[in-house]
Amino acid sequence: MTDWQGKHVTVAGLGVSGIPAAKVLHARGAIVTVVNDGDDARAREQAAELEALGITVRLGDGATLPEGTELIVTAPGWKPDKPLFVAAREAGVDIWGDVELAWRLRGPDAAPWLAVTGTNGKTTTVQMLASILKAAGLRTAAVGNIGVSLLDVVLGEEQYDVLAVELSSYQLHWAPSLRAHSAAVLNLAPDHLDWHGSMEAYAADKGRVYEGNRVACVYNVADKATEDLVREADVEEGCRAIGFTLGTPGPSQLGVVDGILVDRAFVENRHKNAQELAEVSDVNPPAPHNIANALAAAALARAFGVPAAAVRDGLRNFTPDAHRIAHVADVSGVAYIDDSKATNTHAAEASLAAYESIVWIAGGLAKGATFDELVAKSAKRLRGVVLIGKDRALIREALARHAPEVPVVDLDRTDTGAMLAAVREAQRLAAAGDTVLLAPACASMDMFANYNKRGDAFAEAVRELGA
Repeated sequence: MTDWQGKHVTVAGLGVSGIPAAKVLHARGAIVTVVNDGDDARAREQAAELEALGITVRLGDGATLPEGTELIVTAPGWKPDKPLFVAAREAGVDIWGDVELAWRLRGPDAAPWLAVTGTNGKTTTVQMLASILKAAGLRTAAVGNIGVSLLDVVLGEEQYDVLAVELSSYQLHWAPSLRAHSAAVLNLAPDHLDWHGSMEAYAADKGRVYEGNRVACVYNVADKATEDLVREADVEEGCRAIGFTLGTPGPSQLGVVDGILVDRAFVENRHKNAQELAEVSDVNPPAPHNIANALAAAALARAFGVPAAAVRDGLRNFTPDAHRIAHVADVSGVAYIDDSKATNTHAAEASLAAYESIVWIAGGLAKGATFDELVAKSAKRLRGVVLIGKDRALIREALARHAPEVPVVDLDRTDTGAMLAAVREAQRLAAAGDTVLLAPACASMDMFANYNKRGDAFAEAVRELGA
């Protein structure tokens, strides 16, 4: 659609994406109806704001397709099997997400998108990428699933040369026409399977990010599933497959040689030559999975023509967000690391692989995950384990099967002092030279509002320990 005047559009869901979408469409002359499952005080406040503009809002009724609907624009989290969408498909009504809407509303001179998806590492990689692009003197922003509305960015007054875009599997599911300049899938591990229905459907939605790429499809050499997605993608002629690896890179890859990040993809005669980009020590923190993030960001930046010096400077300038393998303090020779963002087993495995001797604080809401593979891979690194949260028994049982010699403290409490108790138990198990690592492998909402609050509680407990 290019002429929105008089078009009947239903916006599914209030919140971060729904409200901007409703306002944008209304301003373009569309007849907008917003439907929302919830009818709480916050929803009523948001509804009043939209109704003051002349937008119809139906609270507590997100299942019925409004009469005359010609298009649905949905919040990314709404599941594909909702009755609203079933009715829409039966009526031949298209369903877009806010990312699709933003893509369609771009102007003729819009900045190209460098897109990043994957089970873990998306936000860090996009922020690294934006830092590298800025170091090259480019006007850019980290946007998308990172918390910055793409609608606001593409329709705002500020002009950009290129955008670093984080995309979730939900967003990609509802973005059928998105075509990035270049894109990366960092990794694939089971996640959100209740939403997608299967691992195959989850991977297919992640793989949408490669569709129509013009310059580069960046994949993880260590994760064959990401390369398979590249092979299956329909890209523009001349688009290249670019791998990143923690080992020595082959032609058309970026990798690591003697502590140096090296490019053998965007150089003349890549079969013989290589370009030094940065040192491993330029990556903050230099944990293996974070080095992989840096290589993926560098690959996308190089695909956009960024010089090697900007990769180095961008990585040096980058500071990761809180609760991502953040060093809190050293107490009596023991390092305390907050990786509360490790909310699934894949993220926790990467975090555990970064340290040699660990007292692990884990547990929370498992979201249907199993822990046998994680524990088996990490057992040799564990000095001890402190378990918290609702589904801690699942981890305890995996430890009994695969690491029976590791001492385990099982904390059966969810009060506000539970994290301090966990940290004190971890201190008791740790010796000088060890790392106490909060990498829960679970969601936080059984005990905390979010993973940020969980990480804050850990840091506060460590500081009290130090005092």
